[in-house]
Amino acid sequence: MARILAIANQKGGVGKTTSCVNLAASLAAMKKRVLLVDLDPQGNATMGSGVDKHAVERSVYDVLVHRAPAHLITQRVPEGEFDVLPANSDLTAAEVELIGLEHRERRLEVALRELGDRYDYILIDCPPSLNMLTLNALVAADGVLIAMQCEYFALEGLSALISTIRRIGESVNRELQIEGILRTMYDPRNSLTNEVSTQLHRHFGDAVYRTVIPRNVRLAEAPSHGLPAMYYDRYSRGAKAYMALAGEIIRREEKRQYVPASELAVDQERG
Repeated sequence: MARILAIANQKGGVGKTTSCVNLAASLAAMKKRVLLVDLDPQGNATMGSGVDKHAVERSVYDVLVHRAPAHLITQRVPEGEFDVLPANSDLTAAEVELIGLEHRERRLEVALRELGDRYDYILIDCPPSLNMLTLNALVAADGVLIAMQCEYFALEGLSALISTIRRIGESVNRELQIEGILRTMYDPRNSLTNEVSTQLHRHFGDAVYRTVIPRNVRLAEAPSHGLPAMYYDRYSRGAKAYMALAGEIIRREEKRQYVPASELAVDQERG
């Protein structure tokens, strides 16, 4: 079975979608079979992977609401070696329609488990809020990768997110793990960045990835071309950083070093 990772943060603009797209491309470059699930109605992960969200006839909406088989909806990205389960504005309606459906929080979990061993990694790009779509992602996931900027308000948002993950881990998904905390838009010249990074290491220890994602022009430009940075400029600092992250994730998988959500939350509260 694939390892399913939800890339999440309740705060927008932290590089979550950028991380999801570029991590998918990097894992694929390392010969891993990868599916990217776009669970955000904005469809940015879909467009950033090179798939036109306006042209897709069926999307993840059909998987969640109408139980369409996921393998019939996925598309191979034009320039790469991974698949995308696309999203578009239709997904906005799913939030309302799911409320009245049976097992509404497990719709995505069932769909992804039906894929069996088609993939090594399934990455879910979550919307920047805690709603029924995010809940579906966290119930389906084996682990949560938290993308965050090293700034003051990000720490407050992180605390709320950890609490949410812990509650889900104690109720509907007892297998849920904290995959890791990824520092994005990292600028070591900024004293606040260094201070927040130090606090993250102090409170969360090995849960913080060694890899950091720098502020990089190529990373910002790539989505406008419908390409992950790996395909836009593989020698850019941003592309190299995501390759390093992919390697770190694979090594953790091999060592099976994960931090339970409940344990991480306790450590954070003690800190």
